[in-house]
Amino acid sequence: MSIQIRMLTLGPVQTNCYVLTCTQTLQTAVIDPSAEGRSIAAMLTEQGLQLTHILLTHAHFDHVGGLGQLKDEFPAVPIYIHPEAMDMLGQASMQAAFFGIKMPAVPAPDKMLAGGDVLHVGNLTLQVLDTPGHAPGHVSFYVAAEGVLFDGDVLFQGSIGRTDLPGGSEALLLKTIREKLLTLPDETHVLSGHGAPTTIGEERRTNPFLV
Repeated sequence: MSIQIRMLTLGPVQTNCYVLTCTQTLQTAVIDPSAEGRSIAAMLTEQGLQLTHILLTHAHFDHVGGLGQLKDEFPAVPIYIHPEAMDMLGQASMQAAFFGIKMPAVPAPDKMLAGGDVLHVGNLTLQVLDTPGHAPGHVSFYVAAEGVLFDGDVLFQGSIGRTDLPGGSEALLLKTIREKLLTLPDETHVLSGHGAPTTIGEERRTNPFLV
């Protein structure tokens, strides 16, 4: 098996940050550095991992709270985001302040994502899926060969992403889930932005929002 995934639940909203490593090369992506960027950086260094990608599923403040500190520690590593999430990224510190949370300044991203893009982290291949509905410019990262989906705040164990924030749409989110996620194999592991892992098959059978 050439994949290792570390789930770090961080920050005031208990958001899952994922550290995805190709075990053959030690090249690593951090997906949604939600908080404590220096701690994430220290763990990478201690484990001897080579950070090559910082990937954002979307730009809500609780998914980017550690971005500034992480980028400070690894300034040469590019931040990837969908262009439609740029406005929200620029407002992330203000979003956090609205909830009474002080957040470090958010750096500008380096590279733009689009649905259909393919990224390589060592020998791992990540497909970028357009998954709108929860937030503008929301994407998911699918590692087909390993049967793993990093889906941000689209589909959760027994639930779906909230759609009452700016740019959210329940109709669009449900369409995304049915057309982009439920078409994946049942055994696909779903690693979400909050809560425990699940599978596509489990959610197809039991999720009250989908049955």
